Amino acid sequence: MARKDIVQRLRGIIERTGRDLVDRTAVTEQDTIASLGIDSLAMLDFLYDVQQEFRIEFEPQELVAVKTLGELATFVEQRLAA
Repeated sequence: MARKDIVQRLRGIIERTGRDLVDRTAVTEQDTIASLGIDSLAMLDFLYDVQQEFRIEFEPQELVAVKTLGELATFVEQRLAA
């Protein structure tokens, strides 16, 4: 899967998780996940949605170092390649 497709799909998840408070067309790879209006409770839903969307499994602790959308896209890319 192409990186741009991964980023697009992540933007869609962010938009849904943020309860449509986020305009996904304005989200860049440099944006931090925390800046997108996803609180700690919604973060669990967000991570579950990422797993479902890409059909990958991971523990939330594996994403402690992931801060930006770009870093998350890289993480997903690596999981899909494994």
